[in-house]
Amino acid sequence: MGAAVTVVDAHHHVWDLSVRDQDWITGPDLQPLRRNFTIADLAPEARAAGVDRTVLVQTVTVPEETPEFLALAAEHELIAGVVGWTDLTRPDAAEELARLRELPGGQYLKGIRHQVQGEPDPEWLLRAEVRRGLAAVADTGLVYDLVVLPNQLSVCVKAAEALPQLTFVLDHLGKPPIASGEREPWETAVRSLAALSNTVCKFSGMVTEADVASWTVDDLRPYADVVLDAFGPDRLMFGSDWPVCTLAASYGQVLATAEELLSPFDRTQVFETTATRVYDL
Repeated sequence: MGAAVTVVDAHHHVWDLSVRDQDWITGPDLQPLRRNFTIADLAPEARAAGVDRTVLVQTVTVPEETPEFLALAAEHELIAGVVGWTDLTRPDAAEELARLRELPGGQYLKGIRHQVQGEPDPEWLLRAEVRRGLAAVADTGLVYDLVVLPNQLSVCVKAAEALPQLTFVLDHLGKPPIASGEREPWETAVRSLAALSNTVCKFSGMVTEADVASWTVDDLRPYADVVLDAFGPDRLMFGSDWPVCTLAASYGQVLATAEELLSPFDRTQVFETTATRVYDL
C-alpha cells in the first residue's frame, strides 16, 4: 500500500493457552496454532504491512473473553475495536451488553459474534430468543458478525430481513469451498445476502478455505469477484484472519493477495473506509 493509505485489519484474533484452552484447535492440520498468539506477536507484522488499526474478534464462547479483549484494546493503540461474545439467548442480553460497555475499555466494543457454524440447529439464528438478543445488539448500537458455513447462508438472509435495523457482517465470505473449486450453492446464497442493504462482507479467510499448501491468487479470484460484484467495495472490508491465516500464508502475503484481488477497485474503501464506518472506529 502507498504511504498515504492507512489500512484497517477488520478481523484478527489473539489467545493465551495458559489462560484458557482453544478447544477448536484440534487435529494435526491445526497443530501449528496450538501456541500463544499475542498483540506483541502481531504488532510488528501489522506495522510492516501498513496496518495502523485492527478489530480483535472473539474466538471462544465464554463470558470472560470479551472483558479481557476490551482491556487489551484499552492498553494497545493498535486495537481500535472489539467484536466480543455474549449469550444472546439470555433474557437480560440487553442489560449484559450495557454492562460490557461500562467495563474498562467498554467503548471499544463494536460488535458481537457467536459460533453459528457450530450450532447443530440449522435455524439457530431464527429462534425467538436469539432474535430478541440480536435486536438488543442493534439497540446497543453494535453490529453482528456472522461466522457461518455456506449451507447456513439462507438462514442468514432470513435473519437480516427480519432485523433491518441491525448490520450483519459476513465473516470470510461465508466460507466458500475454494479448495474444491465449487461455487454453488454458495454464490447464489451470498448474492441473496448481499441484496440486503444491512449486510457487509469481510474480505478475509480465503487462503484457509483454499488448499493451504498450494493455493494461488487465481484459485481465490472467482470467489473474490463474486463478493466484489455482489457487495461492492463500499460494503467490503479487509481482514487478515491472523493467526489462522498463518496455516496458509504470512500476514504480509494475505494483505498483498488482497491488494492483487482488489485491483482495479477502490481499495481505500475495502482497506479503510468500510471498516471505519461499520465498526465506528
